[in-house]
Amino acid sequence: MEISKLHHSLSPLEKIFKLKENHTNVKTEVMAGITTFMTMAYILVVNPSVLSATGMDLGALFTATALSAIVATLVMALYANLPYALAPAMGPNAFFAFTVVIGMGYSWETALTIVFLEGILFLLLTFFNIREAIVHAIPLTVKKAMSVGIGLFIAFLGLYNSGIVVTGMFHIGEGVLDGVPMAIGNITSGSPLLACIGLLLTGFLMARKVKGALLLGILATTIIGIPMGVTQLPEGLRLFSAPPSLSPILFQFDFSNLFSLDILVLLFIFLFVDMFNTVGTLVGVGAKANMLDEEGNIPKAKEALFADAVGTTMGAVFGTSTVTTYVESAAGVAAGGRTGLTALSTAFMFVMALFLSPLFIMIPAAATAPALVLVGLFMISPIKDIDFDDFTEAIPAFLTIIMMPLTYSISEGIIFGMMSYLVLKLLAGKRKEISPLMYIIVVLFIIKIAVG
Repeated sequence: MEISKLHHSLSPLEKIFKLKENHTNVKTEVMAGITTFMTMAYILVVNPSVLSATGMDLGALFTATALSAIVATLVMALYANLPYALAPAMGPNAFFAFTVVIGMGYSWETALTIVFLEGILFLLLTFFNIREAIVHAIPLTVKKAMSVGIGLFIAFLGLYNSGIVVTGMFHIGEGVLDGVPMAIGNITSGSPLLACIGLLLTGFLMARKVKGALLLGILATTIIGIPMGVTQLPEGLRLFSAPPSLSPILFQFDFSNLFSLDILVLLFIFLFVDMFNTVGTLVGVGAKANMLDEEGNIPKAKEALFADAVGTTMGAVFGTSTVTTYVESAAGVAAGGRTGLTALSTAFMFVMALFLSPLFIMIPAAATAPALVLVGLFMISPIKDIDFDDFTEAIPAFLTIIMMPLTYSISEGIIFGMMSYLVLKLLAGKRKEISPLMYIIVVLFIIKIAVG
């Protein structure tokens, strides 16, 4: 009787998310969603910290960050039925704060207006299938390379955020010369040591094929970090807290500078970076999860891109910068997530975070770093499907892979990959292998590079 009741209670989830069709189950999906959240929960702290440099209210930014992630991820879960999570993006938020507001002198209200207009444009481009057409125009070899490049990129994020690798310097005698891009951090203490312990512990759990190894690794590393002084317990062990008011930044738009050339250029840059960050993440993570079709296209790409567009639009209304699909979704996919139930679970965790912010904020970067590094390992497997004997395929793939971590940008890796693909195919007389839309995309790349 109890089993029958359980089956009956789960049938709506089966109907909505098609779990059997996607070879998954409720437990796997929920664990995957929690894992994704744990690897991206840092955004609840980092995004408010970045945007508050403009004078925006820090508490309101925390609430806006969580709400925008909830709305966008719910659309991804219930409309697209894909295991991707969304939140305000790193990179665009720094551009928002330090270039548009602090550097160029525009108010944060004007910057929010640009983001809002970007979201509206995204909705229109998605409605008319323009963004979906762009996804389909990307060559399969570049799509495979995206997964590898993103894997290296997020592994680098984990290593850098935990302090295992740091900005480097030459040491010559008693002098020091800047110039080494990266070096090993002090891995004998603090955050780097905890991250190394977590990496070995999580690796052991993976080797033993323990279910939910990534999530268990994050939780165990967080606990180990308490006596090490890396994990900071909430003050007074207070875990519950009502979310801060959104009113200081809600609906704060300024359309007075709307038609200036600077605003149009900024709108294009926001639009461009978000579009190709999202496309890169969807394709790269989808390739790893074997979710692409025979032509390398994403099932329900239009629905996925719509979630991104809604997230950006509503995020601006709430008072935060561009919302995009998170590369950390790869952690959930690596944990077995295949449907929107994974995304729904992540959205639920963001809801909890609104009221349990001290608990989630205490998870240190050193605890999530091992998961990101191991997910990076999982994501490089599509490299075996790249034809390295054909240099018109191999060189664009290699540039796509190497430029993502080196430029700290998914979109820059796509630019190098696709531009080199077009040029090499033309020079090699393989014009028929180029999609007509690729010419337009490459022209847009050139414009983007020209305007900065």
